[in-house]
Amino acid sequence: MKLLDVTNGSVVAEELEVARTDGERTRGLLGRDSLPEGHALLLERCRLIHMFFMRFPIDVVYLNAGFQVVKVVENLAPWRLSGALWASATVELPVGAIRKSGVAPGHRLEFRP
Repeated sequence: MKLLDVTNGSVVAEELEVARTDGERTRGLLGRDSLPEGHALLLERCRLIHMFFMRFPIDVVYLNAGFQVVKVVENLAPWRLSGALWASATVELPVGAIRKSGVAPGHRLEFRP
């Protein structure tokens, strides 16, 4: 599944993985050595993430229920916390993906097969 920014027409990620269950959301990217360019992880029902025990930094996009961007965080380092009270989902991306795609608060994202 692709992740698109319909506000500016950019492709945010070519491959989107979805974490739906409690276990999948808790595990997130833990145990991985990297997140390949063009890939992303969507954490449903998530407004706070932790980077404890992570091996690499990530970019993070917080979405509301309408898939509108409410917050972006670039280059979130391991051993940090981040959150957005108004978010209902979180997208984790490789560092540089936010800058490359131009995603910004107020933009609307869309998922397509």
